[in-house]
Amino acid sequence: MTRIVFSGGRVFTGRATEPGDVVVENDRIVDVGIGLDGDTKVDATGHTILPGLFDCHVHFMFSGADLVRSLNTPFSLPFYEAIGNMKATLQCGITTVRDALGADLGVAEAVRRGLVQGPRMQIAVNMVSQTGGHNDDWMQCGAHVSPPLHPGLPDTVADGPEELRKVIRTLVRHGADVIKIASSGGVMSPRSNPRHAHFRDEEIAMIVQEANAAGIAVMSHAMSGDGILTAVRNGVRSIEHGVFLTDEGVEEMIKNGTWLVPTLMAPRMVLDQAAAGVAISDVILDKANAVVSQHFQSFQKAHQAGVKIAMGTDSGVGPHGDNLNELTLMVEYGMSPAEALYATTTSAAELMRLGNELGELAPGKLADLVLVEGDAEQHVKAGTLKEAVRAVYQNGVSVD
Repeated sequence: MTRIVFSGGRVFTGRATEPGDVVVENDRIVDVGIGLDGDTKVDATGHTILPGLFDCHVHFMFSGADLVRSLNTPFSLPFYEAIGNMKATLQCGITTVRDALGADLGVAEAVRRGLVQGPRMQIAVNMVSQTGGHNDDWMQCGAHVSPPLHPGLPDTVADGPEELRKVIRTLVRHGADVIKIASSGGVMSPRSNPRHAHFRDEEIAMIVQEANAAGIAVMSHAMSGDGILTAVRNGVRSIEHGVFLTDEGVEEMIKNGTWLVPTLMAPRMVLDQAAAGVAISDVILDKANAVVSQHFQSFQKAHQAGVKIAMGTDSGVGPHGDNLNELTLMVEYGMSPAEALYATTTSAAELMRLGNELGELAPGKLADLVLVEGDAEQHVKAGTLKEAVRAVYQNGVSVD
């Protein structure tokens, strides 16, 4: 076995950085310390060594919010675009993700089998929504406009506990590693309101029961205060977005150990695309503008209260590869740079139940490492972390 030593750098410990070396054998970290030896040396002098980073909310099958473009895109083209989306994400240091809607089992297996480069992933396959909810793509003209359903992407619009039981079992059959639901309306859906709660207690309770039976967790797109509360009190593992989070919602999240994946970039990505000339409806733009300032306030409220937070971006709504901008936004709205890095490593690994394998530079963990030139915490604060990434290793292998 070849021992590779990354020497002379500073190691992110989860709370701070300190001088240290990291030794890798095959796909595992075997030692972390000072003055370590190996068969091969990687000079990390002047660099910060980070664990492989996480993004807990991406959409590899989506490449922006341009509805006109998507309607004129051949059915199979997004599968090929996903290859570039995954590689761009991996090259910025993100070695593990949750795909929150869109990627089917074939996309995940292509990465797992080494056919294409990409982060290891947990997939939701499709998002479970009530009729008229955030994943119901019915337009006022009577047309349905989202990517068509296919053998890997089942219909997940359902109402009532028994319909939802069938949907969850279908998603498990299709390879879902996590169940994604919408317990409120959203910005990008044509007919839903982000301030309205979706699904009742008995419906979400059924979803969580069936997911637990399959040994997987539930993540909930939840913007409205009531939608957050309904999801939390019925046992979802993470709240995605959390835009209109109330004090009561914060208390319930802390009491139940529920995670927040804030995706602060998401509404900004929509507005940025509109400013660049992408045709986005006035209805969606009005919703995006309405949630931006409230989104940041809710993030600050959750962080100050001690809610567990893991990094996620909603990339796919906007460009892939810009994911690390999320850390800078988290710092802008109250986190320290070290806290933002923790949310993107150790905390995210815990959320995804991968803490035994990933999220830290520690003996026995998989050898996912990111070499950042200079001080990674300063780059997080300045918004230059992506530009400072010099090398990415996944399972001990350098990513091209």
